[in-house]
Amino acid sequence: MPPRPRRIAVLADSDTRWKWGASVARQLAPEHALDAYFLRTRSTPTERQLTEIGIVPDTQREVPAGGLVDDEELADADVVVMALAGGTVLALTHALGLAWQGRARRPVTVSGYVGVVYEKMVDGLLTRAGTDVVLANSAHDTRRFRSVFASTGIDPDSVVECALPFLGGEPYRASRERPFTLTFAVQPSVPKGRANRLHLLERAAAHARRHPDRLVLMKLRSLPGEQTTHVEADPYQLLVEALPDPAPANLQLVYGNMGEILDRTDLLVTVSSTAALESMHRGIPTAILTDFGVREAHGNHYFVHSGCLASWDDLDAGALPGPDPAWAASQGIGKADPYAAARARIAALRAAGALPELRPYYTPQTAAAYLGDILERNGLDEKGRPLPAPPGAGGNRRVTSVVRRVAGRGAKSLYRVGYQRVAPALRRWGAV
Repeated sequence: MPPRPRRIAVLADSDTRWKWGASVARQLAPEHALDAYFLRTRSTPTERQLTEIGIVPDTQREVPAGGLVDDEELADADVVVMALAGGTVLALTHALGLAWQGRARRPVTVSGYVGVVYEKMVDGLLTRAGTDVVLANSAHDTRRFRSVFASTGIDPDSVVECALPFLGGEPYRASRERPFTLTFAVQPSVPKGRANRLHLLERAAAHARRHPDRLVLMKLRSLPGEQTTHVEADPYQLLVEALPDPAPANLQLVYGNMGEILDRTDLLVTVSSTAALESMHRGIPTAILTDFGVREAHGNHYFVHSGCLASWDDLDAGALPGPDPAWAASQGIGKADPYAAARARIAALRAAGALPELRPYYTPQTAAAYLGDILERNGLDEKGRPLPAPPGAGGNRRVTSVVRRVAGRGAKSLYRVGYQRVAPALRRWGAV
């Protein structure tokens, strides 16, 4: 009988979380087949977003959270990476734990954070408790996570130190064969508000005018109408039309894989994107923008000790910030084989025999109201079963018909926006 093929499944609900989860899967089990389960949510990634990320799964399907409960292929996987919001991790740990009771074998479950943890640390951590492995992206986070787990009666050894899985790429080397390139890593919701986002775009344009020998790239996340983890209310593709002066030719709006953009970047600028850590890992000068304040609401307070805080005025004057080495090391930057401990943890769990039942921190006995609300939002009941369709839904055929009509209207609207407004702007500013 041929050996059973080894498989790792990634559950993801947005483009950002797929990038994290798929990258984790490649670090944990590069030889395993990769199965993608995309949850049907507001931010389910599009094919264009998946192509931009560049990790192609062996199989993929789109399902509601409740559709995972009885999925035999998921239950038969070796490892399941939950690249999901904390509440959804809790709901599925509860539901799958019940569904997998009594099985001789179940997958090792892995959860973690997509980026830096700068808010709701305890909130998000306790919703991830109960998975077999909780990944911490730095030594700093590992200490914090284990302390919380130890104080709440959760096994602190389930927290395993690693690093952000997409830290990699070639070390930075300045090149005389291309223009000096400043890349601004755009975030969908930071800064918020049309005025702030337009101001940021104006400063980028002003920098390009001040330095005509430089190329200034605005690295975009999504097309207008595409959804990401965070809602983007004022996309730069449309704001470029509102600039008081025509944008200079050396300011470009670009799409593409972040790693490939960094290959041609000499200075990475952002408010608080994790692209900053990717850039620092390669040794690229990196600036954390202070123009809108250093604030918890923006997430850039996380970088206070990095040595990389800078304003547009600093950058106009030629600043090229670099991270403090001690701070960088504490964030897992430059760490060799950061997933070795996680692979060892998974191997040890397998070697110990049958895995224990999944037991999330929140249960119907300890937090009935909180857990019940989260389960309901994810389409599950207290027993971990999918909730029935609401009364009056008219059956699957009618629901499908309504969804198709709404999707059709949305697609037509998106097409009109792209054709009439975005495409001309992209052609003018040389976007790719």
